[in-house]
Amino acid sequence: MFKSFYGITFNPFDKSVPEDHAFKSRDFKEMLSRLDYLKTTRGIGLFTAPAGMGKTFALRCFAKNLNPNLFSLAYICLSTVSVSEFYQQFSYELGLDFCAKKSVMFRNIQERLLHLYKEKRKTFILAIDESQYLNASIFRDIKMLTNVHFDSLDCFALVFIGQPYLVSILSKPVHESLKQRIVIHYSYEGLSTDEAKGYIYSRLDAAGGARTIIDDAAVHAVINCSQGAPRLINSLMTDALILGAQLQKNVIDTEVILAASDSRALH
Repeated sequence: MFKSFYGITFNPFDKSVPEDHAFKSRDFKEMLSRLDYLKTTRGIGLFTAPAGMGKTFALRCFAKNLNPNLFSLAYICLSTVSVSEFYQQFSYELGLDFCAKKSVMFRNIQERLLHLYKEKRKTFILAIDESQYLNASIFRDIKMLTNVHFDSLDCFALVFIGQPYLVSILSKPVHESLKQRIVIHYSYEGLSTDEAKGYIYSRLDAAGGARTIIDDAAVHAVINCSQGAPRLINSLMTDALILGAQLQKNVIDTEVILAASDSRALH
């Protein structure tokens, strides 16, 4: 209903917006720049941000532009698993046969990673989302998995993605050896006021909508309510578009934004 009312071809604030329409915020560009560095140097990268800041979307954009002949990226988002389950996930992503014994999976994973790098000239990249939920034993084993050729060779890249307290977890003495292997670390800052405004308008532009369907005061209300988190902007703007169409508001104003925000607070 709201799409035809506001003259847009799709919901511009839907999470499935194509990578081609990515808004290149400072955080987005910084993460992609560091991932580009990591794919060639290999080792471990750490990216942290509160929920809804767009770090997983940035990873998706990075993956889409990888040369499949040189790189292979696997994404794991189920991080609340046992050590054996983690090895099984890792083995699956590497195309290895199932094995019940952890020691065998460990050896097979190391051999496959080394084979990909040395023989196939292909770098494997493993991205683990919500890494703050990994248990200590998995962190320990990940450190051992990187010990290829007696620590002399990084044959794959590992990307930890998680919330800010992941930094505190990795700062514990028990993880000191793993922490030392982190090549890059970036913490998201969130959209600035100007970026948030640009983000809203860029999303409307992508859907063929006019920027005038929302007034300046309403834009600033969205920014204040979302605190620079793209996911919150998306949710609030979607609700505002729906409510605005229901109220036959040709221009979304502050009243609509506050009503949409209040509605979300009740759920």
